[in-house]
Amino acid sequence: MTRITFYKKNDLIIGFEVKGHTGKDEYGKDLLCAQLSTVAQLAVVGIEDVAKVKAFHEISDGYLKISVSEKQAESENVQFLFNTCKQSFKSIIMDEEKFAKLEVKNV
Repeated sequence: MTRITFYKKNDLIIGFEVKGHTGKDEYGKDLLCAQLSTVAQLAVVGIEDVAKVKAFHEISDGYLKISVSEKQAESENVQFLFNTCKQSFKSIIMDEEKFAKLEVKNV
C-alpha cells in the first residue's frame, strides 16, 4: 500500500510524503507504483530545478518526501506544481483504493 500525504499550512501546500510500494504487481513490474514515483519525482525536479526553490527532499526505496518553508510555499509556481502533483496522484489512484491512498493534513 502506498500512502500519499499532502501537508498544508494556512491554506498553502508546503509539501508531501509518499510511503510504501503499492503491491499491485511484483517489484520492477508495478506500473501503478512507477506512475506514482514519476509524479513524486516530478515535484522535486519542478520545484528545485525549474522554479529554482530550495526544498528539503528525502528519497529512498519506497519513500519520497519534499517540503518547502511557508514563505517559499507562497510562490505561485510552487503551489502550481504541488497542486498539479496532487491532482495527478488523485487521477492515478482513483480506482486503486486497495493499493494507494491520498490524504491532506493541516499542520
